[in-house]
Amino acid sequence: MEMLLRNMFQTLGKSRSANKLAKKYGLRFGAGRFVAGETIKQSIEAVRGLNREGRVVTLDHLGEFVSTEAEARESAQMCLLTLDAIEEAGVQSNLSLKMTSLGLDISKDLCVSNMRQILDRARQYGNFVRIDMEDYAHCQISLDIYRELRKEYDNVGIVIQAYLYRTEQDIRDLGELKANLRLVKGAYKESTKVAFPEKSDVDENYKRIIRSHLLGGHYTAVASHDAKIIEYTKNLVREQGIPLDRFEFQMLYGICEELQQALVREGYKVRVYVPYGVDWFGYFMRRLAERPANVWFVLKNIFK
Repeated sequence: MEMLLRNMFQTLGKSRSANKLAKKYGLRFGAGRFVAGETIKQSIEAVRGLNREGRVVTLDHLGEFVSTEAEARESAQMCLLTLDAIEEAGVQSNLSLKMTSLGLDISKDLCVSNMRQILDRARQYGNFVRIDMEDYAHCQISLDIYRELRKEYDNVGIVIQAYLYRTEQDIRDLGELKANLRLVKGAYKESTKVAFPEKSDVDENYKRIIRSHLLGGHYTAVASHDAKIIEYTKNLVREQGIPLDRFEFQMLYGICEELQQALVREGYKVRVYVPYGVDWFGYFMRRLAERPANVWFVLKNIFK
C-alpha cells in the first residue's frame, strides 16, 4: 500500500491538469502545513517566525512546468524579488531554486543567463543561492552548469542525492571545487539502472557521502528527517572534532518541528527549507510520496 501511494503521488505531481486544478483551489487540504503561503509577504512572515526560534531558512519560490522563455524569465524575476524581500526584511534566509524553472529544458544559455542575474543580486546582498537537484535526467547538466558558475561565483551551492549510484564519484569530483553541498537521500522516482532500489542501500550510501564530504573539509548541509542519519552525523563530527560552523542540518517546513527545535537547543545550526508560491502542487505531492504519515494528515484536513 505504501509503495502504491508513493507511486500515485509521484505521478500526480507531474500532472499539468492536476497542477492547474490545485492553483484554482489554493492551499487547501493540508498543503498549508508544508508551503508558507502563495506570496512573498507570507513567506517572509514565516521566515521571521522561524528566525525568532533560532532557525535560519532557505526560501524557494515554487515553479513547475515552465515551457516558454517568458515563463522562465518571470520565474527568475520572482527569485530576484525574493532576494530583495529577504534583504529589505533583514531576515536570515538564503535562496533555493530549480533550474528547470529558469528555462533549463528550453535552453541552457537562457538558464545560465537567469542564474547569473540571480547570483549577481545575491552577491550584492552577501547572500547565498542553492541549486536544487531534480530528477536523474537533469543531473549531469545541472552539475555542468554548477561547475561553470563556480568559476565566477563563490555564493552558489548544489544538492547531491544519495540514492544515485554515481553519487560517490560526484562527491569526489566536486571536492576540487570546495563545493558547498546539501546532501539528501532523493525524492524522485528513478530506474534501478541509476538508483539504489533498497532503502538500506540508500542509507548506507548517504552515510558514506556525509563522511566523505565532511572529512574533506567542505561545508556540508545534511538534509534529513531521519533520526538515525542525524545521530550518525552528530557522532561523526564529535569523534572527528569537526567545528559546528562547518555543517548544518536542514529540514523541510512543517516536518519534524520538535526535532528541529531540539537540535537548536543542542547548539546545532538548523536551516528550514521554506517553499512558497502558487505552483505548490508538485512539491506537495512529493512530500506526500516521501512520508505516508503526511497522507493521514491531509485526509484529516479533508474530513474537517
